[in-house]
Amino acid sequence: MLQNVFTVAISSDFFSAFAALPRTQQAKVSRFVEKFRENPSGPGINYERIEQARDKNLRSVRIDEAYRGIVLRPEKGNVYVLLWVDHHDEAYRWAANKMCPVNPESGSLQVVDVTVAAASTLATDRPAAPGLFAALRERNLLRLGVPELYLPRALAVADEAGLDALAPELPEEASQALYMLAAGYSFEEVVAEQEKTAGRPVDVADFAAALESPDSQRRFYVVEDERELAAMLNAPLEQWRVFLHPSQRRLVERDWNGPVRVLGGAGTGKTVAALHRAKWLAENRYTGVNDRILFTTFTRNLAADIREDLAKICAPETMSRIEVVNLDKWVQDFLRRNRFELRILFPGDTQRFWDKAMAVAPASPALTLPFYREEWSQVVQPRGVDSAEAYSKVSRVGRGTSLSRQQRTAIWPVFEEYRTLLAEEGAIEIDGAVRDARLLLERQGEVLPYRAVVVDEAQDMGDEAFTLIRRMIPEERPNDLFIVGDAHQRIYRRSVVLGRCGVNIRGRSRKLRINYRTTDETRRWAAAVLAGIPVDDLDEGADDLKGYRSLIHGEPPEIRCFSSFAEEVTWIADWAKGLGAEIPEACLVTRTQAALDRYAEALNADGVATYRVRRNEAEDRTKPGLRLATMHRVKGLTFGRIVIADANRGTLPLTAALAEAADGPSRREAEHRERRLLFVAATRARREVKVLVSGEPSPFLPIEARG
Repeated sequence: MLQNVFTVAISSDFFSAFAALPRTQQAKVSRFVEKFRENPSGPGINYERIEQARDKNLRSVRIDEAYRGIVLRPEKGNVYVLLWVDHHDEAYRWAANKMCPVNPESGSLQVVDVTVAAASTLATDRPAAPGLFAALRERNLLRLGVPELYLPRALAVADEAGLDALAPELPEEASQALYMLAAGYSFEEVVAEQEKTAGRPVDVADFAAALESPDSQRRFYVVEDERELAAMLNAPLEQWRVFLHPSQRRLVERDWNGPVRVLGGAGTGKTVAALHRAKWLAENRYTGVNDRILFTTFTRNLAADIREDLAKICAPETMSRIEVVNLDKWVQDFLRRNRFELRILFPGDTQRFWDKAMAVAPASPALTLPFYREEWSQVVQPRGVDSAEAYSKVSRVGRGTSLSRQQRTAIWPVFEEYRTLLAEEGAIEIDGAVRDARLLLERQGEVLPYRAVVVDEAQDMGDEAFTLIRRMIPEERPNDLFIVGDAHQRIYRRSVVLGRCGVNIRGRSRKLRINYRTTDETRRWAAAVLAGIPVDDLDEGADDLKGYRSLIHGEPPEIRCFSSFAEEVTWIADWAKGLGAEIPEACLVTRTQAALDRYAEALNADGVATYRVRRNEAEDRTKPGLRLATMHRVKGLTFGRIVIADANRGTLPLTAALAEAADGPSRREAEHRERRLLFVAATRARREVKVLVSGEPSPFLPIEARG
């Protein structure tokens, strides 16, 4: 009954402070929080005024003799918000200069440091020349989430460096809005992006209403679920479980009229949004015994990681309605259930079939094996070409080597022979298996149990995959497909045009721009690796990194050059040993598995314990040892520190990968994939990136590093 009378909330800052406490103290705080949740006005809650506090709504509460919690307890309404917990003196110091106002335009509850706001205002005053946001009224800035106390500082920002200095002090919605404005978006475009419609006048004394604001829900968790609260206290560092930032929440907790595409750079929370979307659908829309939500991605290892993460945020009943599987595995299982007898081959399994098929290749035109393989995978297979006549007419847009109709007729026997050789051994490529699964679904008219499909890493799936996914829910309907991806991180050969697969995203495309994982210094460094490379938006349009920023700062990635492999390994070993208990939060990354084996052997010989991040297993952070992973395997994971080893010419880009290219355009695309691998590896790091060279530096590295 009491929970219906009181509104009890906990701030994200409280969870951060809780995580820093000694474990024995955490147990006491957990017991207090449970008592507080049940009745925040009960006799066991010892409120005390904080005489030096600027905000007279703040109170302290006794945890024990040495520790205090800080609570926002407004005079109006039965609202109680746990803000902070710390040792007595530190807790009071934290509270002394904090204020918790309701923004008069956005209506969100904000935590503001009065002294920081005042100091920054005095330091900058007004700019000598018009600032970046001088054309905006104060009311506009307030609507975008800038706290009143920070208006002078925001109006004083003269350039990007000034914005970088201000952004960490602001609520995240305000930082994101100002970065978009600085990148050239209009005020109207930013408002539309944040979906902030004009509403009723804000009552700045109504804290209960303020907690319902989407922006507030990024910072404050209104306690309603005892199980979820207990889980958060048991694993407080994983705040993403509850605290979705506003742009993510707007994507997740709503009904869409059809397929949705979500783009965003590395670290912007696309996968987090996808995880919470599956959870929200399973808990709020598809709750029947036979309802199923399919969560699929490109590789088995990512599916394993996603399944483990979903299990952390979903109750067993919810998880029972969510099926997590990578698409190739789904296809194999589906065909097996339907007595499909062919052996499915993956790209590395087909070399001997191509070697035999090349025996019928004509002398003219003289084309290489890499050309035939690319033509097969990019034209013949995805277009369903099954005859010389069909091949003579099919579009080859995007292929570098032009072919006349006569030349197409001349080379068709190679593809026909390859297909025959596969059939003779009862084998089929995975792309062919995906197509056969779709055709089987269409012929049988089978109705799958899926009410929705959530797709992660969409950029690495091809047209055939999305045509199958569209067939899984054949009629477009509300909430059917939720697709997240980023072509800046495409590290496999496939690409997709959603519209060509029957997936209509018109009016339902959104973009995430704020990187919550890496420092802005790492973001800048990684983005420079991709400078000038054209990037698609998964639907025949172009994408870019305009407005893509990070809100945290740190040291820029460091490039270290060594005279030999032995010297490089010695440095890695010393660095790893210095990490102590934090070593599981560090990962050494290489371009190839062979290189990883070499580093593992050398490090183990030097007494460094290692943990191999394997292809088909979820990475277990509880196991000891320096993490080792290839650039492909590290995708989808996050570490405090990343070391990119063997960043030498010949390795980045990998000579063998470029040699497989059939012509100039294919070679450029292969090089682009190699650059994207480096981009992906660097952006796995939250705090630190080291790039190690023990030969001639990679041409992807800055000129100064190459001497």
